[in-house]
Amino acid sequence: MAYTARKINYCYVTVSHRAGSAAGILKALKNAGISLTAFSGFPAGGGRAQVDLIAERLGGIRRLAKQHGWKLSRPKKGFLIQGRDEVGAIERPISRLAKANINVTAADAVAAGRGRYGMILWVKRRDYGRAAKAIGAR
Repeated sequence: MAYTARKINYCYVTVSHRAGSAAGILKALKNAGISLTAFSGFPAGGGRAQVDLIAERLGGIRRLAKQHGWKLSRPKKGFLIQGRDEVGAIERPISRLAKANINVTAADAVAAGRGRYGMILWVKRRDYGRAAKAIGAR
């Protein structure tokens, strides 16, 4: 079960948890020609939602946020893991973290078609360096 793991940077914006809130952000990104590596959105409570914007470079997102008045979080870090989709594909990196006694804060994985999968994964900031080593992230 071979996979590749790389370090990623992301930021998030908190929006109203209403239909179309994330669509407006994604449309602005598209119109600005900003490509995302990954995207995640989920309820944050109190009628709000968190929209994670994961990209190779955050500069374009920062400029766009300033233009649109979005309040971005400070830059944050995570991991993008990709590999061949097969039974147990995500077990290996998750088990390596467990063996290193590193708790996974959150993870999202999906079959990407053509026999591939992708996963975004987060750990606590204090564990980031050890996690990168444990899963072989570049």
